Amino acid sequence: MEIKIIPCGILKTNCYVLSDENKQGMIIDPGANSEEILSYVQGAGIHVKYIINTHGHWDHIGANIPVSAATGAAILIHDLDKEFLEKEALNLSKAFGVVGRGGIPGELLTDGDMVAVGDISLQVLHTPGHTQGSISLLGEGMAFVGDTLFRGSIGRTDLPTGDMATMTDTLMKKLLTLPDETVIYPGHGKPTTIGAEKENNPYIRL
Repeated sequence: MEIKIIPCGILKTNCYVLSDENKQGMIIDPGANSEEILSYVQGAGIHVKYIINTHGHWDHIGANIPVSAATGAAILIHDLDKEFLEKEALNLSKAFGVVGRGGIPGELLTDGDMVAVGDISLQVLHTPGHTQGSISLLGEGMAFVGDTLFRGSIGRTDLPTGDMATMTDTLMKKLLTLPDETVIYPGHGKPTTIGAEKENNPYIRL
């Protein structure tokens, strides 16, 4: 699997374009920079089947509509964050100077679902805390975790539907139980590993 990281928007949200050797692919969190995302996809000849949002904040869904329109990809989001696609009070688009929507979901995800495209298969892990419908996507030896866990930090819980107790439970019982060598691809910043965060993250107490 090839992973292309495209930092998007003023918050440098990581948009991940995944593709297999047959150019079948999916996009995780196209928050902005739709022209750049589409230029890469089209230049690489990738057929995008799905757009997956790890949660519903604007910096992760802002380019859903143009990218979906250009590629024909279905938009996937957890059932508990579906309203974020329509309601700016939840998706925080006004903070970015717009009143924005994230499109109509083609499928609503729940914990344990599998999202497969070509040779790529990711398992949906419900990881609430940053939002009630936040998800992580687990692949072989890797996880795309949205804004739940970062290198040296964790996601905010003071935004709509966020909750610190839930975040702590998610970290302790779901993400930090993954193998130490699991590579973590966060919503912002550089990749890390579960082992590195156990050892170095000041917000994690084991």
